[in-house]
Amino acid sequence: MAQVTKDMTFAAVMRMHPDVVKVLAKYNLGCIGCMGAQNESLEQGCAAHGINVDDIVNDLNQIFA
Repeated sequence: MAQVTKDMTFAAVMRMHPDVVKVLAKYNLGCIGCMGAQNESLEQGCAAHGINVDDIVNDLNQIFA
């Protein structure tokens, strides 16, 4: 079973499953066109946007539950 962690890049997570984009959109993260998504971890991006990384990681992992 796939597992998303806060140290993964946004790009790596988006390659895991198409529904990842829906979860990111829920948090108003438009990562698809963002150059930072290639190198920025979920933790870094969430900190920059004031989002609790644990919340988004939990929601992303629900895709694979």
